[in-house]
Amino acid sequence: MKAVVFHGIGDIRLDDVPDPRIEQPGDAIVRITASAICGTDLHMIRGTMPGMKEGTVMGHEGVGVVEEVGDQVRNLARGDRVVVPSTIACGYCSYCRAGYYSQCDNANPNGRLAGSAFYGGPKATGPFNGMQAEYVRVPFASVNLVRLPEEVADDAAILLSDIFPTGYFGADLARIKHGDTVAVFGCGPVGLFTIASAGLMGAGRIFAVDRVESRLDAAKAQGAEVINFDEDSPVEVIRELTGGIGADRVIDAVGVDAVRSHKPSDDREDEKFDNEAKQAAPDAHPHDGNWVPGDAPSQALRWGIEAAAKAGTLAVIGVYPEQVESFPIGKAFMKNLTLRVGNCNHRRYVPDLVNKVKSNVIDPRDVLTQREPFTSVIDAYKHFDRREPGWVKVELLLAA
Repeated sequence: MKAVVFHGIGDIRLDDVPDPRIEQPGDAIVRITASAICGTDLHMIRGTMPGMKEGTVMGHEGVGVVEEVGDQVRNLARGDRVVVPSTIACGYCSYCRAGYYSQCDNANPNGRLAGSAFYGGPKATGPFNGMQAEYVRVPFASVNLVRLPEEVADDAAILLSDIFPTGYFGADLARIKHGDTVAVFGCGPVGLFTIASAGLMGAGRIFAVDRVESRLDAAKAQGAEVINFDEDSPVEVIRELTGGIGADRVIDAVGVDAVRSHKPSDDREDEKFDNEAKQAAPDAHPHDGNWVPGDAPSQALRWGIEAAAKAGTLAVIGVYPEQVESFPIGKAFMKNLTLRVGNCNHRRYVPDLVNKVKSNVIDPRDVLTQREPFTSVIDAYKHFDRREPGWVKVELLLAA
């Protein structure tokens, strides 16, 4: 089969690889009909999330059709159309039963303390081959596949695999209540779904912070009050527009991409993934010759803590690898902030969000900006990595 394969930092290729097969009685094989490119994929390619194993198939978002099931899979059959939640869970340990699917005791082969298991990630997450491929093996398939109704098309369903649940998780993690003032740092796909989810939860006002005009336009279309951090200080604007109080709930939807200052030196050397891409979006590439993981707090975190109201909540859903250790704890402490962080418990949210889409409560396709054939995946990665205008979320189309 064809698959996007990691060969090293800055080196991914569309290769021919062996088809996956049933390895455990709880497995299923899914023929992928739609996948996607995520900002988290870029972390692996750039090296900001280290530990990738050469030969790993990339991608953690997928929609497809069940081709084969193991003997222990009793709720699915060949031909079922499904969405694959990005993190992997057993469904029966105490964490899964409590809804903490991303902290499953059994899914990660590296042990109970290894953390989240997900597709297409570094060795510490499994590794499990991902879904930028024609087929994928899904472990614990009875739990990790969610059947799709006919009303939910592939281009909506692919957004339910990761980014919509993650955005909803961010809003839930922040404990948004009716009337709350919310600030979302980062208007990429996850940030946009965080804004949408905050609206669904009754937020009174939503501030959206980014520098990419097309993303800010998308946030404004959802009713958010937008701030371009290249033009204004997010902290000053949020305080000014809230009578000096700040935001009740702040969500960091950026992660490690914001470890650098938002205005890096123009002469630094760009050496990973795609040199031209890095020159187009230098702030998005902290992994260069001058950057050491954990050497500085994230700019988004600093702004978020400063923009938060006293006794407010800071939720972090942007990806930070274990090597990032710096955090402005003193400022958070002095403001009595509540900090809530972590990987999305996808399986907890996906079924409900499928029903919301089916019932036309929300149409997630508003965030989808590109539909590209799988054969053009490497070029699509480069456009997405450059943050070219209009490139917000990319669906990869495989054979239906």
